[in-house]
Amino acid sequence: MNALTYLGGPTALIEYGGLRLLTDPTFDAPGDYPIGERKLVKLAGPALSTDEVGAVDTVLLSHDQHPDNLDKAGRGYAAASPLVLSTRSAAERLGGPVRALPNWETHKIGDIRITGTPAQHGPDGSEHLVGEVTGFVLSGDGLPTVYVSGDNASLDVVRQVAGRSGPIDVAVLFVGAARTPLVGDADLTLSSANAARATEILGARRVVPLHFEQWGHFTQGADSLTAAFAQAGLSERLHVPKPGETVEL
Repeated sequence: MNALTYLGGPTALIEYGGLRLLTDPTFDAPGDYPIGERKLVKLAGPALSTDEVGAVDTVLLSHDQHPDNLDKAGRGYAAASPLVLSTRSAAERLGGPVRALPNWETHKIGDIRITGTPAQHGPDGSEHLVGEVTGFVLSGDGLPTVYVSGDNASLDVVRQVAGRSGPIDVAVLFVGAARTPLVGDADLTLSSANAARATEILGARRVVPLHFEQWGHFTQGADSLTAAFAQAGLSERLHVPKPGETVEL
């Protein structure tokens, strides 16, 4: 069975084509996490510990520069993994098993293809502030095509993914309309309304949102997602997981 188990925040275990993949490892306890002169506030810990998750074949790391996507325990977990696919800058900073996967390049593990995709972590022109981010598309013969957006706020990026990698069967969208003073009142991740629009652009039959709770900088959560998808007539495609829940892909 191809499935996703939601651990909390951006972290999910994806079982796909016989592989075990983990998105953005975050395993630290709740608390304040400094980032420059600012701080991010974590409100809840993961549903499963690193020991309970166990070993994976690959870590899909959207970016390493923010503690809500890679924390201290997550760094240790990633460093002990056989392979981490991420951005060029993450590979330079972290070393070890971290390998850069540039946009539209594909890494094969057996019959499974993992393709890097663009991601824009904020409004146009903000990359110099927020840093480099990536997304991923998983594909394989006889398997659903799965898009893992990473921290992306741009529908133009979603259109690129749909054009290059579509049709998408399952969209794992990082949502929550995250906001911090770094970019004022602009969204750093997809809003609920834009997640519904992204679903239409991708033609996704199923959407599993991540990264919409457990941190203080999210401005939208499960309720707004449910309302936005209902308004767009897409309720049957949305599955909002609870921490620890497994969703079939």
